[in-house]
Amino acid sequence: MSKGREVVNIAVIFAGGVGKRMNSKDKPKQFLMVHGKPIIVHTLEIFQECEEIDGIVVACVEDWIDYMGEMKFRYRLDKIGAIVAGGETGQLSIYNGLKAAAETYGIGDNIVLIHDGVRPIIDAEVISANIESVKKFGSAITCAPTKESVVIAAKDNMISAVIEREESRTAKAPQSFFLKDILSADEEAISKGITNEIDSCTLMAHRGMQMHIVEGNYNNIKITTPEDFYTFRAIYDALENDQLSR
Repeated sequence: MSKGREVVNIAVIFAGGVGKRMNSKDKPKQFLMVHGKPIIVHTLEIFQECEEIDGIVVACVEDWIDYMGEMKFRYRLDKIGAIVAGGETGQLSIYNGLKAAAETYGIGDNIVLIHDGVRPIIDAEVISANIESVKKFGSAITCAPTKESVVIAAKDNMISAVIEREESRTAKAPQSFFLKDILSADEEAISKGITNEIDSCTLMAHRGMQMHIVEGNYNNIKITTPEDFYTFRAIYDALENDQLSR
């Protein structure tokens, strides 16, 4: 499993939502097909093929766990150590995945990379950079430069501040930590009734943690709407034709 490494690098892939904004007819967005494979399989294959990843946990829509098990077998995703039910929110789906990671691989100084099942445009370099950043700084938030100016809106709909574009980033994924740190943060938040943080870096920021940026690609989109689906399909085609780099 860990190929002789004392620290286990675990990917927690969360896909617990049903994707209401996608307006898909008969299946959650993560199982929509692109070039003959479900979107989540495109994502999982990148972690499966990365030598630095030792194990994978999938937090999945409960009614689709059996189907996810079939995908594990069909696409030889043998690094998947556990498939668990997602929660009512993204945060709770991640928490279920983190608990399963701890149960399956232990805690120790293990590193966890938290990633959306519907964010398939990443590569081994980004994964490696996340792992190295956690080792050095205790965290890794994959980000991309913003393409447009970012403003802070006041309550009266006036602009209270303009953020310099050079200082602005869009938080994407993976978002990575020592497993013990993010699991503890999630448990503390849940004990206070906080169950719907937008992502793990927001959760950790509210806990006072300083986090380190890992530069990623702007094409690392999250497929949430039909427009995202069509964009991913176009980017995938361009990548396949060697017109773009990841």
